[in-house]
Amino acid sequence: MNDLPPDLPRLRTLETWLALTLDRVRQQITEAERREQERQRGIDARPPAPEWILEQGLNRDSPPVTVHEGGCHMAGKRWKGVPRDVAVRALTEGVQACGHCRPDTLLGIFD
Repeated sequence: MNDLPPDLPRLRTLETWLALTLDRVRQQITEAERREQERQRGIDARPPAPEWILEQGLNRDSPPVTVHEGGCHMAGKRWKGVPRDVAVRALTEGVQACGHCRPDTLLGIFD
């Protein structure tokens, strides 16, 4: 069973169409590879997650409300990364520790 046309003109037309389609597919592959490389460069250039996080209150001037371990999924949208000593100071000054990541036990205070 042969599903190709029997005559040369139609075979040449089919060959041309297949060559053009193959070129378009190769262009799409090249574009997809470029996008993937850009995405990977963005991931590689991303700054590391902070080690500790202070979650801020509702307005800009309010004191921090919660201390989280860096990367905690419970941290809200208003946070800033801080060094260990700032996180320890905040906990000792009464800022609440996150109930999920428990930075107070990770920092080794209040034991």
